[in-house]
Amino acid sequence: MDNVYVLGTGMTSFGKFSDRTAIDLGSESLLAALDHAAINVADVDAVYASHVYGGMVAGQRVAASCGLAGLPTLNVENACASGTSAVIEAVYAIRSGRYSCVAVVGFEQVSTVKGMLQPAEDDLEGQLGLVFPAWYAMRARLYMEKYGMSRDQLSLVAVKNHHHGSLNPLAQYRNEITVGAVAESREIATPLRLLDCCPKGDGGAAVILGSEDRLRGLRDDRRPVAIRGCGLSSGAPDGEYPGLFEDITSRAAKHAYDEAGISPQDVDFAEVHDCFSIAEGLRVEGLGLCDPGRYFHELSDEGRWMLDGTTPINPSGGLLAKGHPLGATGVAQLHEITTQLQGLANERQVGKADVAVAHTRGGSVPGTEGGSCAVLVCEGA
Repeated sequence: MDNVYVLGTGMTSFGKFSDRTAIDLGSESLLAALDHAAINVADVDAVYASHVYGGMVAGQRVAASCGLAGLPTLNVENACASGTSAVIEAVYAIRSGRYSCVAVVGFEQVSTVKGMLQPAEDDLEGQLGLVFPAWYAMRARLYMEKYGMSRDQLSLVAVKNHHHGSLNPLAQYRNEITVGAVAESREIATPLRLLDCCPKGDGGAAVILGSEDRLRGLRDDRRPVAIRGCGLSSGAPDGEYPGLFEDITSRAAKHAYDEAGISPQDVDFAEVHDCFSIAEGLRVEGLGLCDPGRYFHELSDEGRWMLDGTTPINPSGGLLAKGHPLGATGVAQLHEITTQLQGLANERQVGKADVAVAHTRGGSVPGTEGGSCAVLVCEGA
């Protein structure tokens, strides 16, 4: 199977920006990616744009502001997995030979939106209060009961990711926090506290993807980064998956691993969708990076998932510290992975960086495990 390569990346800082629109943020990141790739706008064949609240033909608006008006442009909405889903569609388009160079841009302005992802009108459980914080709080309580996770072990996820975020100049939050600070922050849904939950924020991220022929045409001494495997899944019907194991993540990951020809044991580090502290552990287990019930114990006992551990998780700071501008998140994960695989992450550089995974999951569908899940396997060539 032909590899698709990351030719360039760009990203804005994440935060709350009342003086900039989502289109501004998307345009800033796309221009940065084009500059990083050192290609002309005439070299781009198509644009894939990911957003949730961007509005009608927002991708075309970003493209036009960057000199890419007139190109085939596809807007992708897949809840929090929008960015990774857009990357996957661009990868398949290049593999098929339809295009040889595609710009993918994700952008969002969530700080002005009430809530983050509201339950649909036909989601009776959501309307009665089973919104995401409540749902993940219940999973945390179940995990504590089944696997003996403590409040301090849960807090360590936020502590770890804030430490990583403190080293990321583009992160929304760059402050260190303590286990005590997490446990004492405002209660959201027992046992989850404010610092267990990702913040609302705005931002943009973009990547330029190309075929091997396009890669050869670039005069660049940076290490090539290939997207070797892709996986996309949606939630199975209720009753067809275990409560504390992410079937939706496991299925997407298996497809990506099989495409890439690797196993979970080959993964050096990962960017994982940590919308809540409990979610990071469930998803690392769903990705097969450790056995069910082991994530939090391996974090506290071994420091395995820390920046200096054997399998760092969310060296960018993750959603908890880097931020979560919905449509930009998955593309920003690929930006971080590319930076790490090329050895350019400075203070947050992971020790071994050859194979990496990006994981995003988002949305809810009544009667199922969830909306969408997307996984990428990337490798430094």
